[in-house]
Amino acid sequence: MSYPHLLGLAAPETILALTALAVLAVDLAVLQDLDLRLRRLIGAMFAGAGCLAAVAWMLALPEAGDWGHGMLIVDPLTRLVKGGLVALAVLAILLSIESDFTPHVGEYYAVLLLAAVGMMFLASSADILMIFLSLELTSLSLYILTAFNKRNRVATEAALKYFLFGGVAAAFTLFGLSLLYGVAGSTNLEDIARVAGARAIQVVTSENGVATRILDPLLIAAIVMTVIGFGFKVAVVPFHLWAPDTYQGAPIPTAAFIASGSKLASFFVFSKVMLVGFAGAEGSGAWLSLRPGWVAVLAVLAAASMVWGNLAAIRQRSVRRLLAYSAIAHSGYMLLAVMTRGPEALASLLYYAFTYALTAVGAFGVVAAVQGPAAEEGLSDFAGLARRAPVMSLCLMVFLLSLAGIPPLAGFFGKFFLFTAVLRGSHGLSDNLWLVILAIAMSTVSLYYYLQVLKQVFVREPSGPTDAVEVSVAAQAVLVVLAVAVVALGCAPGLLLRPLLNALAAASW
Repeated sequence: MSYPHLLGLAAPETILALTALAVLAVDLAVLQDLDLRLRRLIGAMFAGAGCLAAVAWMLALPEAGDWGHGMLIVDPLTRLVKGGLVALAVLAILLSIESDFTPHVGEYYAVLLLAAVGMMFLASSADILMIFLSLELTSLSLYILTAFNKRNRVATEAALKYFLFGGVAAAFTLFGLSLLYGVAGSTNLEDIARVAGARAIQVVTSENGVATRILDPLLIAAIVMTVIGFGFKVAVVPFHLWAPDTYQGAPIPTAAFIASGSKLASFFVFSKVMLVGFAGAEGSGAWLSLRPGWVAVLAVLAAASMVWGNLAAIRQRSVRRLLAYSAIAHSGYMLLAVMTRGPEALASLLYYAFTYALTAVGAFGVVAAVQGPAAEEGLSDFAGLARRAPVMSLCLMVFLLSLAGIPPLAGFFGKFFLFTAVLRGSHGLSDNLWLVILAIAMSTVSLYYYLQVLKQVFVREPSGPTDAVEVSVAAQAVLVVLAVAVVALGCAPGLLLRPLLNALAAASW
């Protein structure tokens, strides 16, 4: 394959990288003497134009191909995921216009676009070397974005914790992937699955003639370390400790992008690694009969995340920390689909991740408007919001009820589709039934703390000033569009589900 073809395949990422350089250059060379809000507006226009150009390229010139034996794969599925990531980056850019947390406008937009580039490469790769490089580009960008509010000690502490946990997780990931290379002699996921299934699984015959398949200890270590690394990225228990502090301390646009774009990209590549790279890692026994050996590990992580995320959220008095523990619980739900084979399970995972990302960005958008310059977002700060900002309050109600899984919103269909796909994809009804029952029970628990927020919004009287919350028309328009999208995807899920199924049918894995 020629390099011009490679540039065609990587054109959307190239456009965003060039846009990042352009935004940085324009801000430093031209915009320094302008008002800070005007600089943010112009920078957002440049960054948004680059994102729109990248999406337009994918729509107008839908390249397809495989460069470097899995180093860069472009097919309908990766284009759909990358389009969603770019859209989430645009939403984060729009949130930043009204946020006054840094004078370094050009640098912020440049790093945010580079984070989006890393996520896009992450979605396009089926090679563990490229996956790790993309993960590090994404992670380093998100560490920087978290620490951008240098005037806030909470943000600095959150960024330090995020960086330290991320560094340890990166070491585990790299060690696990290097063991995979040692087992298979290849960095391509399909080669790893084929070679690992043939060489790393030993068949031991007992004295009574019973044959047992035993995973090679090297492969077990690789699975455990890889799960630890990706478990950090998707914030599942017990690798979640960075999430509450990061969601609370990071600037609102950064927290929204971590909760949406990072989770979508991480779960997509996590499912690819587990379902493709470890497809041959099958064990035997009552629990592992004809099932991948890593299913038991993910089942424990999913159950722990659902239980701890929802129970811990009940005690939170900060809405941003509440959303963080809620995100941990939702990661547990999504792990159920990662455990399950089949296109229906993967479609349910992507539908859930897309719709969760929209609701998370919308919820953070409302928090940004309520928080304002006071940097407060406790439950009591939302008291009487329905009388101070009725449009935002209705949007927040849509977002939180969707997260709880209330019909006819997108979150309800997402959970329904995911749970049914998990049950259908099980080898036996009893295999994952207990996890689905636990997930339904924890979804009921989540309704309690979401209603606690809505109680403050619609029932409680504010203890302080009752002045109307000042929100720009553009910000309200974005929130309304997101709320309408959440309702539309719940009432007509085929709007997203049909393109997902078509893209999966044409995917290369």
